[in-house]
Amino acid sequence: MSIVGTIFGIIIILFVIYVVLSCVRIVPQAQAYVIERLGAYNGTWSVGLHFKIPFIDRVARRVLLKEQVVDFAPQPVITKDNVTMRIDTVVYYQITDPKLYAYGVDNPIMAIENLTATTLRNIIGDLELDATLTSRETINTKMRATLDVATDPWGIKVNRVELKNIIPPAEIQNAMEKQMKAERERREAILRAEGEKKSSVLIAEGHKASMILEAEAEKESAILKAEARKEAMIREAEGQAEAILKVQQATADGLRAIKEAGADDAVIKLKSLEAFEKAADGKATKIIVPSEIQSLAGLVSSVKEVATEPLKIEE
Repeated sequence: MSIVGTIFGIIIILFVIYVVLSCVRIVPQAQAYVIERLGAYNGTWSVGLHFKIPFIDRVARRVLLKEQVVDFAPQPVITKDNVTMRIDTVVYYQITDPKLYAYGVDNPIMAIENLTATTLRNIIGDLELDATLTSRETINTKMRATLDVATDPWGIKVNRVELKNIIPPAEIQNAMEKQMKAERERREAILRAEGEKKSSVLIAEGHKASMILEAEAEKESAILKAEARKEAMIREAEGQAEAILKVQQATADGLRAIKEAGADDAVIKLKSLEAFEKAADGKATKIIVPSEIQSLAGLVSSVKEVATEPLKIEE
């Protein structure tokens, strides 16, 4: 009997220890426990160590306070222009009030899914197909605002809603692909035409620049040639002037030498006539002889001999 009593005592002690340990709860980070006492809401335990009354208090619900993501299956929706498509959404939500989350609605995830589907149908019903495909950001914003207001009594805050996929019917997809192909071909043709236009413009500008440079080169060449001819003429004229000056200087020096030698006037006139002969240089056809020299008849014959052509003598 003592052994049975001992075993019974050990069992009681172990049961008491189990009950005491079961009354101790440690709430981890980013979680909250909803506590009920005799079936009624008693409080919400946050992070830390907590104790409950055995057989009276119980943990009704463990609530995760992290931001959560739920991916809903594609929902059939109809656009304003009667095109049926399938759209699946992704909802990012976070529980802000564990009490409202526990007692606000039964199966909150299913409630959010149904609410998302109805809201999506309402928004897409006011848009046409093209607007639906190009207005994702607008649709996301409207859905987030609507869901956030609707889920607030449930202790849930909807942070973001994204349209994951928009799946139009097969015939619409084929038409869109043909349209995209035609658009790409049109852009390609435009780009090719613009490239050819720019190429033609560049070629024309290059030809124009080449012609301008060629004209400028010809102009500079003509100027250089003219300057060269001018310089040659100047040098030739200077040479002729210098030759004439030297001839005159030599004649003057000869006359001066004759005069200093005491030659009479006849000799001087004869030398002058010789100077006329040199001036004619065999090319003159007419020489005017001063009247003082006409008396020298012998000199006339000398002049006729030196002249290559008949000379005409005038007073």
